[in-house]
Amino acid sequence: MATVTTVTYSANTALAIDLSNLGTSATWVAGQESTEQDNTANKYVDVLVNVKGITGHASTAPVAGASINVYVWGSQESLGTTAIDTLNGTTSTATLAHAAVLSSLRSAGSAVVTVNTAALVYYITPFSIAPLFGGNMPKFWGLFVSHSHAGALGASNNSLFSYTGITYTHT
Repeated sequence: MATVTTVTYSANTALAIDLSNLGTSATWVAGQESTEQDNTANKYVDVLVNVKGITGHASTAPVAGASINVYVWGSQESLGTTAIDTLNGTTSTATLAHAAVLSSLRSAGSAVVTVNTAALVYYITPFSIAPLFGGNMPKFWGLFVSHSHAGALGASNNSLFSYTGITYTHT
């Protein structure tokens, strides 16, 4: 008898991270972290992260080439137990000690400025977490977002991130 594999998607789940008025960082080490996601109960084989449009500063136009960058961290234990530098698994602003910490995170997506216009909305393509970690989901994961625009991001950049868990069943 043949085995049938069925893909199952979880309900869309909000990911707590607020980019409202997030300050700029020319080196991308200052940004906002999301709440830690615990995959030990759900055991998703992958997670698809969705990002709604991120609004730039209302009146300060960014310089062409500036970007909004999304990074993913993964860990075998909760950051509440063992932090990664200043990342502690709670939604908050964070300034990494140096660029080497940033390079230890996985780059997941970016929106590059091509037009010097204030208040534009920037889009980041949905991305999967598991491929960033060799095809395996970490037990705990979260996001770190930073940008290099000329001014802070817009004031209404909350509730923009969500994810859908993916599992497979074999019958």
